Amino acid sequence: MNKQTEQKDDRLKRYYEVQEIRAIEPTDDEPGALIEGLAITYEVETNVGNWFKEIIKRGALDGADLKDVPLFIHHKGQAIPLARSRNNNINSTMQLIVDDRGLSFKAKLDVENNAEAKALYSAVKRQDVTGMSFSFTVKEEKWLNLNTDLPTREINKFNKIYEISALWSPQYEETNIMARDEALDSADKLALENARSEELGSSTELEAMKLKAQIKLKG
Repeated sequence: MNKQTEQKDDRLKRYYEVQEIRAIEPTDDEPGALIEGLAITYEVETNVGNWFKEIIKRGALDGADLKDVPLFIHHKGQAIPLARSRNNNINSTMQLIVDDRGLSFKAKLDVENNAEAKALYSAVKRQDVTGMSFSFTVKEEKWLNLNTDLPTREINKFNKIYEISALWSPQYEETNIMARDEALDSADKLALENARSEELGSSTELEAMKLKAQIKLKG
C-alpha cells in the first residue's frame, strides 16, 4: 500500500545505537573540537513499539528539507544548539552529507564557551556516547502486511528532518526503536491506524465491485 502523508505537526523520533559517532583529532586543516557520525541509516529494520516494523529505504532523504538542522543532546529543543547546519553552507557549524548509507554529519563544537559541548566532546572521545537520534516527518511511505500483528512500514521519502541529537545512553541496538514520549507514540499509532483504515476501505470497495460484477453476469 503506497501512501503520501503530510504530518507537519506530528514529528516522529527514531533512536539508534549506530556505533559511528566519533571525535576527530584536531589538525592544521581542521582545528577545534569536531565530531562526526551517521545520524540516519538506510535499510535497517526497526521495531516500533511492537506496533510495526519500519525500514528507511535507500534514497528516502533525496529531496527532503534539510535547510536548517540543529544538533542537540537528547532532543533538548529549547536549549542552544551545539551546532547547526544552515543551508549546509561552509560557514555552518555542522555539515550534512547524504550518501548511499543515509545521513552523515560533521559538527564543530565550541568546547571553550559551552559546557554541554565540552561534555559531549569528551564523552564521544571516550566512546561513552555512541548513539544518535533524529526527528522527522514523512512524505511518502508504503505499508505491507497490514493484516498481520506486526506490519511493515517502508519510509520512501522524508518530508523534513527537524534536528539530530546525540544520546547519552541509548536503550536498544540499532535494530530496535527507543522509548519515546506519549505524543510521539500517538503519532506512530495514528499512522498505523490510518493505513489499516484505508486498506480496509479499499478492500471493502473492491469486494463491492466484485459482487456487482457477479450480479451483472448472472442477470
